[in-house]
Amino acid sequence: MKQLIICILLCLTGRQAAVAQSVKIGGVVTDEEGAPIELATVRLEGTLTGTASDLKGRYSLKFERRDSVTVVFSMLGYQTRRRTLVRPQGNIRLDITLPSLHFELGEVSVTERRRQTGSMQQIDAASGKLMTDASGSRIEALIGTQAGVSNNNELSAQYNVRGGSFDENLVYVNGIEIYRPLLIRSAEQEGLSFVNPDMVQSIAFSTGGYEAKYGDRMSSVLDITYRKPERTEATASVSLLGASVYAGLATRDKRLTWTHALRYQTNRYLLGTLDTRGEYNPGYTDYQTYLSWSPSRRWELSLIGNLARNSYDFQPADRYTRFGTIENVRTFKVYFGGREKDLFLTLSGAATATWHLNENTGITLQASAFHTREQETYDITGQYWLSDTEADGAIGVGTYMEHARNYLNADVQSLSLLLRHRLKSHAFQAGAEVRSEQIRDRMSEWELRDSAGYSLPHTPEGPELIYTLRSNNRTESIRTSFYLQDTYRFRSPAGLFTLHAGIRGSYWNWNREFIVSPRASLALIPAFNERFTLRLAAGVYYQAPFYKEFRDTTQVDGAIAVSLNRHIRSPRSLHLVAGGDYNFRLLNRPFRFTAEVYYKALDNLIPYNIDNVRISYYGRNLSRGYAAGVDMKLFGEFVEGTDSWLTFSLMKTEEKLGGKWLPRPTDQRYRLSLYFTDYFPGSRRWTMNLKATLAGGLPFGPPHSGRETALFRTPPYRRVDIGLSHNLIRPNESAATRFGLRNLWLGVDVFNLLNISNVNSYYWVTDAAGSRFAVPNYLTGRKINIRLFSEF
Repeated sequence: MKQLIICILLCLTGRQAAVAQSVKIGGVVTDEEGAPIELATVRLEGTLTGTASDLKGRYSLKFERRDSVTVVFSMLGYQTRRRTLVRPQGNIRLDITLPSLHFELGEVSVTERRRQTGSMQQIDAASGKLMTDASGSRIEALIGTQAGVSNNNELSAQYNVRGGSFDENLVYVNGIEIYRPLLIRSAEQEGLSFVNPDMVQSIAFSTGGYEAKYGDRMSSVLDITYRKPERTEATASVSLLGASVYAGLATRDKRLTWTHALRYQTNRYLLGTLDTRGEYNPGYTDYQTYLSWSPSRRWELSLIGNLARNSYDFQPADRYTRFGTIENVRTFKVYFGGREKDLFLTLSGAATATWHLNENTGITLQASAFHTREQETYDITGQYWLSDTEADGAIGVGTYMEHARNYLNADVQSLSLLLRHRLKSHAFQAGAEVRSEQIRDRMSEWELRDSAGYSLPHTPEGPELIYTLRSNNRTESIRTSFYLQDTYRFRSPAGLFTLHAGIRGSYWNWNREFIVSPRASLALIPAFNERFTLRLAAGVYYQAPFYKEFRDTTQVDGAIAVSLNRHIRSPRSLHLVAGGDYNFRLLNRPFRFTAEVYYKALDNLIPYNIDNVRISYYGRNLSRGYAAGVDMKLFGEFVEGTDSWLTFSLMKTEEKLGGKWLPRPTDQRYRLSLYFTDYFPGSRRWTMNLKATLAGGLPFGPPHSGRETALFRTPPYRRVDIGLSHNLIRPNESAATRFGLRNLWLGVDVFNLLNISNVNSYYWVTDAAGSRFAVPNYLTGRKINIRLFSEF
């Protein structure tokens, strides 16, 4: 019995001694404003022992007792802090505050950016505030400079991503999916995009491998969040291309905020540089409002509304185009008659109610509606002469007539329920949505060509129209969808991991199709070098057809009739993406190099043709294909105190149609893009921004023909825009105080600095012998714009 008691005492003593040898420290990592910092690294200096803070900034670290230990707290974008503990023992609470890491460069403060640990990259909206842009859609112009993105028309806000068309891109504003008019066929008709740059707070963008919470599209996601002002503020701008006004209001407790924005744009000034001369009268007007109210800490209510009216009135007079080579110069002369008159009216709105059950859980109910009323009408007659300057006489002489009466009404309503919950290192999200769609169209188009007195095509019975299309359709359908996803962050000896995994499902009663999309991405900040961030992503992405995609065309008695295909299936894309970032300093300035390689396996594709910005679908699942490439981006302070970036992309996309592999209409093999900003030597008041693009040509072929004839390529797209801005009034100056101004900028832009004639599309001329000639339709030439921008 005595020996047993001695053994028990020895065991207890040994256990207490072992416990006494272990030390546990914990606490919270916050910034200077007291907000928690997630993913902050906490490690013991000189060892491999470490951890990372959770979503609330909390951390816990256990180690063996020693005489002295130094704890290192670090996070990209913040100053590193060290705390030395002498003879630590037991449980120790150690809270730490990390000041922001910034470098004062005269009057400019540049802060390092946090790294990308998911598929969405954060883009600084302020970086495009003074960007030179001819389209009037500054946010989309900023997106167009990113790696993997292409836009070959300066008048349009549309962009293609990694071989996909613009219809394959998702756009969200405050969680609401954005739609655009459906009948637009040219950039001149397009007008303003939905996103108002003056209202934007943050921009998140993904070129592939995005999360399950985003909808069924195959290429990209642009996720915009509108700002909630912290005080009364306003901006105003005016230029030769239009004007805009923004006002933001906020109560003292910031529970109620309300913003208003009004825009007007006309590209009449730019259209004057086109080969076709005439009376252009485009006008684009847009009003948006965003109201947010928090009646209590648990509730948040918001409303967002938009009214847009885009009109295009055009009476062509004549056109003169020179094209060809130095040895073989041809001219194309046309005298016009007739008129085109288009109107696109859109209304949209959304209401959101969020209930915060506690700091970790929230439920959101969201309702939205979209309405568009569109009309496209024209009767244009042209008499043309196609000549060779080296030969006498005309190659082709003829007359053509084009007619259209196209009308479309569309309504979309949706109701969704979202759930968010945080649990330690997990962030769960779930959602369900019901969407109703009603679309009605009445379309009538025809075209007549008469070359040298012979109508083409010519038959013994008499002349026939070269192209006719008639449509009178109505569709009503309901889509339901759901998603579940989790974000899990954990640390291992290899480094800090971030895992996004989820699944999305949706059902469409039009074709009775149910689709399931599993998606996942993994990011690693390796322990051997925290300057790297490595990423992998994979997932199945569908392109849920929307109106244009399932309009099937059949030829009956020489005319093309449009019917709606109930047997259409959703095209599918399997994304495989691998890449990463490397953060480094050069000349004591921050830089980041990003590279990604990707492969997309495509099936159930609906082939399409692109003419200008109009996408015409076959209306049936007829092909399969692929897209593969590499994107690279160098971002940093090329000039001290300003952000610039250089991107380079290689890409190839093809589809197998009719047993033959053909390049897809978006097959742009290479693209080099530069956005460069600078200050004038000796003065921070003068700034310069330069946007340059060099991109490969796109496939094209004769109109109203199959993809098999698209065997030609447009010339490379080359363009340089430059802008100079002078800060007339800056904060804290006497003039600023007197007039209530924060900033006043006067700018001068030069569009198409090198005056390069880029090709937008082609007009095809046929002579009586049946020979076809492709006459290029050039984009805008060099123009100077003057603008005034103020902040209050």
